Parts: sequence; C-alpha cells; structure tokens
Amino acid sequence: MVLTLLAAGVHAPDARAGNHVFPDISDVAVPRADCGAGSLPEKGMQGLVSAEDRDSGRSRRGYRCNITQVGNVRGSGGGIVSATYDHCSYTGSLFPGNNIMSQPGVQVVNVADPSKPKVVGSLTAPAMRGGTWETLKVNRARKLLAATAVPLLWGGGYFAVYDISDCEHPRLLNHGAGTTTPLPFTSHEGGFSPDGRTYWASGVFPGHLSAIDISNPASPRVIWQGLHSFLGHGFGISPDGNRMYLSNMAGITVLDIGSVQRRARFPQVRHLAAYLWPDGQLNQHSIPVTIGGRPHIITADEGGSGGVKVFDVTKVNSPKYVAQIKLEVNLPENLDTNLRSSMGGSLFSSNPHYCAVDRPKDPTTLACSWESSGIRVFDIRNLNKISEIGYFNPPAQKNATIADLPNSPHVLGSIIGVPAIEFLSLGMAIVDGKVTLNDALGPRSGMVVGGDMSTDWCFSPPEFHGSQVWTTCADGGFYALQLSPSIYTPPADQESTIG
Repeated sequence: MVLTLLAAGVHAPDARAGNHVFPDISDVAVPRADCGAGSLPEKGMQGLVSAEDRDSGRSRRGYRCNITQVGNVRGSGGGIVSATYDHCSYTGSLFPGNNIMSQPGVQVVNVADPSKPKVVGSLTAPAMRGGTWETLKVNRARKLLAATAVPLLWGGGYFAVYDISDCEHPRLLNHGAGTTTPLPFTSHEGGFSPDGRTYWASGVFPGHLSAIDISNPASPRVIWQGLHSFLGHGFGISPDGNRMYLSNMAGITVLDIGSVQRRARFPQVRHLAAYLWPDGQLNQHSIPVTIGGRPHIITADEGGSGGVKVFDVTKVNSPKYVAQIKLEVNLPENLDTNLRSSMGGSLFSSNPHYCAVDRPKDPTTLACSWESSGIRVFDIRNLNKISEIGYFNPPAQKNATIADLPNSPHVLGSIIGVPAIEFLSLGMAIVDGKVTLNDALGPRSGMVVGGDMSTDWCFSPPEFHGSQVWTTCADGGFYALQLSPSIYTPPADQESTIG
C-alpha cells in the first residue's frame, strides 16, 4: 500500500508553477533597540559577541536589553528544538548524549513558577531517546506532543505521540506503530497540520516528505510520501491545512497538500511555486500569518546571513518580497568581522534558527533564536519600519564538557572550531568586494580544531507566554525571560505561533 501511495504521490510540477528569484542581498540592518535601565548591552556591532569578549571571559556575563531572566534550569543541555505548552516545557533530546543522563529522553520542565523551573520527569519512547532534532512539536488544538527519532541529521522509523492534557505527566498514545514497530518514513524536521490530524516528516537529501495520519493517535499510519526537491528542511502550513511552505536549500518550495488534508483516496501533492534567493543558505522554517487581511509568510535562514524575510503570498505564484530583518553582524560588509569573532565557536555563528509571532493575525511582535546572538525580539506592527526592541544573549557556560552537558549540540560540535556554515556567504561577500579575507584574521584564527564555549547556541523558538518568552538554548537549558513593559504589551488574543 505504501509503495502504491509513493508512486501516486510523486507528482510532476504543475505547468503553471514558477521559480521566483529574489536577487537582492540586503545591506541594511534593522534599527538597534533602545536599551533601558537595568540592561547589560552589547558594546559594539549589533548581534556580535566579539573575539575580545570571548577571550576575556566577558561573554560569560551575557548581554541583555529590555529583557531580564526570570528563571533558568540548565539540566544536561537543551538539545536543538524544544517546545512549550501550558505551564510546561519539553527539552529536545540529542542522540546519543541524552541516553547517559540520569533521566534519559525528552525532559519535562515544570514552569508553574517561572522563577523556579524544574525538571520533573522525562519521556522515554524510542523516538524520544533516539534524538528529536527539529521534530519535537506541540499541537495546542488537540493537546498533543510528537517527535520522530533523528540520531544524526537524518533518521526515521520511530515516532511518538503524547497526550499533554496534563502537561507535567504526558501519556504515550501509540504503544504499537512507531514505538514497538517502526513506520516507513524518514525525517530531519517535523510538525503538525494546524488541525492536528496529520504529522508531516521532512527529510534532508533527497528531499523525502511523509504525511502520517494521527486522526487516531494510538494508531499512526503513513498515508502519503513523495520526493519534492533536492533538499528539504522545516516548513509552515497555512491555517486551512492546504498549503505547505517547505524550506529548501536556498529558499522555499510551495506545495498544495489539500488532497492529503481532506483525505482523498489517492492524494496528490502538487508543486505550486518556488521562491529562491542568494543570501541565506539552509532556509529553516516559515510562519504563515495574516497581515491586513492578506496572507504572508515570515521565513528564517539558519545559515548564510540571510536573516528573516517576509513575503506577501496572496497570489502564491506571484509573491511580493515585503521586508527583511538582518542584524549588523549579518550584513555583507561585516562578514569578515563576523568570522574573526566566531572562529573557535564551532559550526554556527549568528543566524536566526526558529522564530515565533505573538499571534497569527496581525502579529505585533516577532521573537527569534539567533544562534550565538541569543534571543532577538522585533516590533513588526509596521513592516516598513521593523525595529529591534530587545535581546537576551545568555551567559556562556565556563569549561562545559560533554560530561556536564551530554545533551548539548554545541558541546558535541565544539570538536570543530570553524564556523563552516558561514563560508558560502563570506565567499560571496569577498567576490562582491565587500570584505577581504585579511580582515577576518584575529586572535582566534588558529582555533580550527577544538572550539570553546564562549557563547551559547540558541536554536529553539522563543514562545510567548503573556509578557514572557520561554525558550531553550543548547548549553544554558531552559530560560523564562521577562519582556519589559516599555517594549511589549501582550494582546488580548495572544497565540504564540511558530508555523
């Protein structure tokens, strides 16, 4: 049956589908936040943790602007992508390190008192112990938590669905398929349809996409599979469940998934369009929102200094490029300084990874994890005047080792000192005459092997909980962060959304 669906699901692009290339590489950063009393701001370039601050130990104090730490629990490290629901947070697991912790698997954090968060248990289904990578997601409509096993970049087979009605005591629903019996899918990323009836698993190369029916969470089953492009990553799905904005290597592939959503007998997934750009390799995920009554997507690039882009997708095959959010550290003319600083910090430097808006209709505020630049918060009420309003870059963890933080991808990755994710964008800046390689040399240039822990890596979405955002960083673990009332008033219809 699966082979039949696979054959049916591999569908040629619609003849009307178009490739839309956006060649502009922004050289303008959003305005800096105006930091109020009690802040401990960055001293130089926006988003930069300088080589000098790393080497002197200054980065172990962290940086903050209009955001304060309410509570923190480090645990054994924060994995890659974590999720929150009600008064709980669930810490993504990293394979194999999570299996040597005292409580292996996905950690359950009780945040009923945000000033004193505490680990109260763990989830130990094979999918949770196999490493959840970027698949650990919550569907609030059905009060479900789900993830697939991704031991390293690519995985599949194991899938777990939990009832989180009682968020401190999740209950495993699928004891058979996906737990004792593997399912036929591959994954790197994953997430729910808005109605929570489908969990989509996307792989990296060769771009394998699977739809898992969880109408009955106790008995998940693969109902469609196909190959969509060279490489797949995260995604966002329109509120009606009919359109997927699937991240590819340097842009987005737009797919019509309506026949899967409505459970057609022989579903077909059509390729509607592709949006491509030269800056921002490895697009991460997209957040479908409605602004002024028109559908838009907000999409983040985890590599290549592409920042965050906003598109009006009212006409999916005629998108409008509306806005871009970059920090000064991401501008082409600053990529030499970026490399000078981030050498020795391992693969990632300063790019957005996962973002959240405070509501899907006319969002007022966007919060993003920005790797070594911490958590960044932006006022997006006027897309023509987006500005940064606050940030929190957590203190670097001194002398952290894999024995201390076996669940931290930063500790694991620090066997390498080179921020390799940035090399393509740096090469483009050199070719364009924006920078010279000589200017990238500095006191950390020799740190090719054996990186240090002079910054943290923030990958998880900062999710809105009233006037706070809750997030998890690789080394520092879970943080409850308070937004100053001078920069944020929660709307009455706040509904934190990651797409």
